[in-house]
Amino acid sequence: MSFTTLEQDQTGAPQTSSDNTAVQPVETASADADQPGSLPEEAGPDFDFIGALNAADEVAYQWDIVADSIVWSPNTTGVIGVADLSAIRKSGAFNMLIDSDHAERRYEAIAGSQLVDDGTGVGFRIQYRLKPEGRRQAAALWIEEHGRWYAGRSGRPERADGVLRVIDDRHEEEQRLRFLSYHDDLTGQINRTRLTDELDNLLQTIDATQSGGAFLMASVNNLAHINKTYGLGIGDEVISIVGRRLEGCLRDRDKIGRYGSNKFGIALAGSGAEELVVIASRLLKTVQGSIIETSAGALSTTVCLGAVLIPQQAKTVQAAFNHSLEALEWARARGSSGFAVFKPSQARETERQRNMAIADQVLRALNEGRMCLSLQPVVRMGDRKPAFHECLLSMKRSDGSLVSANEFIPVAEQLGLVHMLDRRSLELAIEFLKTTPDIRISLNVSAQTTANSEWLTRLSRLTANQRALNERLIIEITETAALQEFQESKSFVDGVKHLGCSVAIDDFGAGYSTFKNLRMLDIDVIKIDGSFIKDIAESPDDQVFVRMLVELANIFGMETVAEWVADEAGAAFLQKAGVTYMQGYMFGEPRLIDQTDQAPAAQS
Repeated sequence: MSFTTLEQDQTGAPQTSSDNTAVQPVETASADADQPGSLPEEAGPDFDFIGALNAADEVAYQWDIVADSIVWSPNTTGVIGVADLSAIRKSGAFNMLIDSDHAERRYEAIAGSQLVDDGTGVGFRIQYRLKPEGRRQAAALWIEEHGRWYAGRSGRPERADGVLRVIDDRHEEEQRLRFLSYHDDLTGQINRTRLTDELDNLLQTIDATQSGGAFLMASVNNLAHINKTYGLGIGDEVISIVGRRLEGCLRDRDKIGRYGSNKFGIALAGSGAEELVVIASRLLKTVQGSIIETSAGALSTTVCLGAVLIPQQAKTVQAAFNHSLEALEWARARGSSGFAVFKPSQARETERQRNMAIADQVLRALNEGRMCLSLQPVVRMGDRKPAFHECLLSMKRSDGSLVSANEFIPVAEQLGLVHMLDRRSLELAIEFLKTTPDIRISLNVSAQTTANSEWLTRLSRLTANQRALNERLIIEITETAALQEFQESKSFVDGVKHLGCSVAIDDFGAGYSTFKNLRMLDIDVIKIDGSFIKDIAESPDDQVFVRMLVELANIFGMETVAEWVADEAGAAFLQKAGVTYMQGYMFGEPRLIDQTDQAPAAQS
């Protein structure tokens, strides 16, 4: 089947090149989509090929590379806007309409290609900017050209069949997506991925040139307050404005990008300790010293800066991030507009390595099913028989020995792993309740979990909303967690109680909660912090506190648990004070649940 859409003169004869050599139609063996110009066999003689090309904003061509003669489909002028089609019958003339920045692309892909034709031709696909009115004119189109070139006996390209497609809209979208892949959508600055690359490049350059540099982490101080007061949209405006102001203080060779939420990372090339102080001072002043005009009116904010010198204090990207964030925390501790430079500490590094090791142990234990629960009885004041048991999470080492929660929970909280532990604790607790119908238990959850609705969904799914099962479960949240985000805590407590569970406040007295807050949360049980209980027989102050607390709890219909009860003298006082329950080693140590018989087994 022949290519029938060649540019023709008035008589219908094929046009000839300037050397009077006719460019003959190319016989194609099949309707392969990679061979522009070939038509499907089923199209028939009435198929409107030119109409199809116009609909797709495409033109077709055949190029005799040896004779340097191009024959274009008749719709070329309308699609790509070239006024005089005869002016582009030679590739050199057409190439002069391609933007100078892209001029070599077409030659290298086709005529200058070093690929080998195996007899079926070599496919190509390129994109470039076409200037149909000439390179000096403003008009421009983005073109995608694809097709196949065919070699002659010399092995070099002699003929090419191709299609040009206008891709302005697609190219614009591709450019937008490419921009967003490396830039922050809000500020327009480079994103964390690109910032990581820029910092890595800086480290490599410094290593090669034996020069120095620095990395700064900047954070907007009162963004949470702005978001809460004015809304997230105004908070975004503040972030964008602060980012522009910081960028305006930097040199051309410096790089700034959005690290995340309210933080910006700044890579400084060729900056020692003295230059770092000067730049940091300029950055602080440009934000602190002026009003920020937003849609909600004039606002003010400040930033804090944490810095690390590279490569002296950080030889890798991750070390630079970690150390600058650590310095940022020191700067925040100094108040608004604080600035701190990282200072190495062997003790701190040892602690960091220890925490990393513990985190690794926690993740391995979770993956290998080595987390387990121990039960400690909480006894009634009268007969001192267990009213319920508190579930305490333990971790088995690979050798079978146990690690208490006190050793790994604080690290898990710091590193954001505690929600995984809460989830596993819940699974173990519900499994135990299902197989032990005559026992009631309490289960601790972290502050992170109280802010996560997914945990409540999991609880509902694990218990299948069986109210009789849920009523045997007490959920313990700490006083500190309840205070941090009161509304989130209230929503969590409401959800728990809706399912039928009771709620206890753990470690009460260690924070600054009030009975008004407890009443608003609809708390069932108050667990008095053990620090007020362990020496209560000899401490008048603790005795006064506990008496007042129990009296108020009774008024509001709340039960009380005294933790850390250590001796009979203390137990006797607590009984007189009216405490509901007691918990401590004198009533039973935590005992590991034996999964074989689902009964508390002695902990080794």
